[in-house]
Amino acid sequence: MNRGPVRESGFIERLDRQIIHALQLDPRVSFARVAPVLGVSEQTVARRYRRLRGDGLLRVIGLVDPRAIGQSEWLVRVGCRPGGIGRLADALARRDDVSWVTLSAGGSEIVCSVRSRSARQRDDLLLQRLPATSQGLSMAAHAIMHRYVGGESSDWVGYGDLLTPGQIEVLRPPPAGQPGEPVTLQPGDAPLLDALARDGRCSYAALAAATGWTQGRVTRRLAAMRDAGVLYFDVDLATELMGFATPAYLWLTVEPARLDAVGDQIARHAEVPFASAITGSANLVASVVCRDTEELYQYVTTKISAVAGVRQLEISPILRRVKQAGTRMEGPRLRQS
Repeated sequence: MNRGPVRESGFIERLDRQIIHALQLDPRVSFARVAPVLGVSEQTVARRYRRLRGDGLLRVIGLVDPRAIGQSEWLVRVGCRPGGIGRLADALARRDDVSWVTLSAGGSEIVCSVRSRSARQRDDLLLQRLPATSQGLSMAAHAIMHRYVGGESSDWVGYGDLLTPGQIEVLRPPPAGQPGEPVTLQPGDAPLLDALARDGRCSYAALAAATGWTQGRVTRRLAAMRDAGVLYFDVDLATELMGFATPAYLWLTVEPARLDAVGDQIARHAEVPFASAITGSANLVASVVCRDTEELYQYVTTKISAVAGVRQLEISPILRRVKQAGTRMEGPRLRQS
């Protein structure tokens, strides 16, 4: 999806942004393949990547798509007691089935993304643990019905200095192979998936060491899970370090007949890395990243206001991200495992 930059970022250099774009096109692309496209040495690309990763600006991660294994993904809003939000947010961030944890609504609400690998794991959190917590005052769980944007590593490129169409064509990965037998997760897959969740660019040799398998078996299993859509790779970005200091959730109530059209239109906005149709009173949620509150105001009053079919809008500024895409945060930075 080609969505242009909001404004050019001065926080990282042009070459860094182009390396990020190359990784978004193919998160496991070799630096040897990227280097000639960018006109620099392989060592330069590797050095820049290590610095971006070490500074907590990006991580490449391997994730299981819950939909591919018959599970659903949920967004949960938890209203909290004063003083109790931090403890509950930290407890949620420690769970491996919770991939996003944010503090919003002036610090009185937690929004988290639940991506369980089993119905039992999901029910334990949504039906037992969260309703029973003493810090929570209210809870609303929204099932994600359809993603308009946010399911691909290259969905958000609002930082600018993108690769040219010719460069993109060279770096675009080949189409996934045809899936063979249906893939179901096995207990033996856990070490492989855990290693990829820590570092999606982990070498086959390192994955073999982590699993106790041969490199050939690792390669075949990884390819089978990717081809079946069970495993995918994402590039997690610390957007605040890229100059986007004002993130927010938009909870929209949209006329049902226009829901699909509204979702598709919002997905093309450069400010939106994620938008989805959800269950509940608000039937569409979007995550937006803006440089400041004035830019957020301009976005709402010029772009959202021009979208036909939006009946109601709630803006929930994000005060702090505790965890995003499975990565714990240290201030604005991604914690490196």
